[in-house]
Amino acid sequence: MLNEKKNTQLIKTEALRLGFSACGIAKAVQLDEDAARLELWLKKGHNSGMQYMENHFDMRIDPRKLVPGARSVITLQLNYFPSEQQQPSAPKIAKYAYGTDYHYVIREKLNALLQFIKENIGDVNGRGFVDSAPVLERSWAVRSGLGWIGKNGNVLTRQSGSFFFIATLITDLDLIADAPFATDHCGTCTRCIDACPTQAIVSPTEIDAGKCISYLTIELKDALIPSDFHNKMEGWLFGCDICQDVCPWNRFSKENAEPAFTPIPEILNLSLQQWEEMTEEAFNKIFKNSPLKRTKWKGIQRNIKAIKP
Repeated sequence: MLNEKKNTQLIKTEALRLGFSACGIAKAVQLDEDAARLELWLKKGHNSGMQYMENHFDMRIDPRKLVPGARSVITLQLNYFPSEQQQPSAPKIAKYAYGTDYHYVIREKLNALLQFIKENIGDVNGRGFVDSAPVLERSWAVRSGLGWIGKNGNVLTRQSGSFFFIATLITDLDLIADAPFATDHCGTCTRCIDACPTQAIVSPTEIDAGKCISYLTIELKDALIPSDFHNKMEGWLFGCDICQDVCPWNRFSKENAEPAFTPIPEILNLSLQQWEEMTEEAFNKIFKNSPLKRTKWKGIQRNIKAIKP
């Protein structure tokens, strides 16, 4: 028990030193309640075109099937709230995509943390994940005591709102688990539900992805965004922050301290016309290491058609 306590504190201290905003720990167990919710969500078709959400269901609900011998799930948060905002005339980009692709940034930190654990604790088997495997990150964040799932489906914290990434490190190391976050602090507030222009939040914490602007501008593979949504896009070119921007808890958001998340100047300043006139070659050069490359130049041009007056 003394070693478990010492190792737990060692890991949490190093996680914060590496720049993570918070670190929580839970025992690696099967998530039965989450499995039932996920199954119902899939049955309703709320995953829309994201068929991958149906794959590896058993791994998604049980980390021990993803990492054999897993004993602990370490959940990490990384703040991305930007220090600068877009010009009012610029087509809107979700704040998480202002700088370098978070996959690069977080993967490097996860690898460094795992290496630290191996060097200071022993030959530990573990794998880090950030949107790269069937992991229910939000569920683990709640189980690790880091926050609660708000009505907009995002993990919320009383200290800093919701503008942070979530990553997980699953290991075969026995650690001291944190108490799950048991309280919902949304209360009677429905600002996120009321503000969503496409009514994608069909009930508290339940999102119909097919109606979500983030899905429509990023995940949707169709050549055109359905015309029914064109007058509801509210200028969002890539992603959407509406349900976070209106959340009262995000008044506590603090500027991130990660240099890699420094906004790309073009994101802050380009007009819709400049985006429309941008060549594919220029797009690939400017956004080489940006999340925007996910939708590609063709996706951006498609999105422009949906938000153009």
